[in-house]
Amino acid sequence: MKLSELKNSLEGLDAVKFQLPNGQLVESHFHVTEVGEIEKRFIDCGGTMRKEHTVNFQLWSSDDFDHRLSVQKLNSIIELSEKQLLIGNHEIEVEYQQETIGKYGLEFNSDESVFMLSEKQTDCLAKDNCGIPETKEKVELSAMVNSDAACTPGGGCC
Repeated sequence: MKLSELKNSLEGLDAVKFQLPNGQLVESHFHVTEVGEIEKRFIDCGGTMRKEHTVNFQLWSSDDFDHRLSVQKLNSIIELSEKQLLIGNHEIEVEYQQETIGKYGLEFNSDESVFMLSEKQTDCLAKDNCGIPETKEKVELSAMVNSDAACTPGGGCC
């Protein structure tokens, strides 16, 4: 989810709720302690220089059980970040502390009005240079035959 999509999803909400990949909700007294833009410059294992930009949100829960982050307050935090930090419209990454700091993608479930933290995976960006074969989808040949287009004797398809 990009920052603009998050802002659009906030419109009309009564509350800001985040759900972990296991279905558990982040405590309702969470804080957004950071909003920032992260630039990552790196070289992949094939030697290609790369650059990524993400918008980073950090969620944190404390002993402040009466705290509730309103939609208006989150919007004001985002607006201030865009104005002061010149944050771009990039994909959002959410950090959330559990056993260790987890990094998640972000999606919105409009049916339940909840932002869902989605699992992120590592990947090789230079499979062709590393000798990693491309995975091919296994297909039954019988499923590929279109009976209307099948070759018939004298049909000229061979």
